[in-house]
Amino acid sequence: MFNSLTGIITGKFPKQLFLDTNGVEWDLCVPDSNLEMIGLVGSEARVYTWLQHTDQLMTLYGFASADERSIFLDLLKVDGVGPKGAVKIMSSVSSSRLMEVLENGDLEMLEKIPGVGKKTAGKMMLTLKGKLKLSESTERVVRLDSASPYADVVTSLASMGYDKRTVEQKIAQLLEQLNADATFTSKNQKEREDILFRRAIVELA
Repeated sequence: MFNSLTGIITGKFPKQLFLDTNGVEWDLCVPDSNLEMIGLVGSEARVYTWLQHTDQLMTLYGFASADERSIFLDLLKVDGVGPKGAVKIMSSVSSSRLMEVLENGDLEMLEKIPGVGKKTAGKMMLTLKGKLKLSESTERVVRLDSASPYADVVTSLASMGYDKRTVEQKIAQLLEQLNADATFTSKNQKEREDILFRRAIVELA
């Protein structure tokens, strides 16, 4: 019914996006990884959509690209993974990282992704290995905006003389890896920032 919506971003929250299209404000459920790719509040964005309509609810899901939406729909093919579960998985790991883990047959790493677990990991490996694809045109490097919980890390590194855009890209790449590690995600915000800062210093050097 809906392929995409184009409008002005009026709000961004964890797993939620508000988009105004000519006076109609849409409330979309969006994976956190895609929120970082879509843009800043106040900017225009095109969001690819998927509508869940049942007797009990109607939920509109949004994605940064048609490829990201395809990954979401592929996750729904896994027995036991529903729309909310697919969003949780995509919020914890980027699509490119998920593909890498599946292609490598890394069941142990797959089990560490929040929202997966041992039983679901096995089903995902069986159903999706070798079947997920992203087009070459899909933007896989994201930048952190000022609303990111790690914006202070970017600011600190930029103040040390590193190029801000390079820092944003490096932090985004590191988060793709670290967010799939339960040891990292279980720590508090300050501890995560410290780990991220130290890792970024090493790689930027």
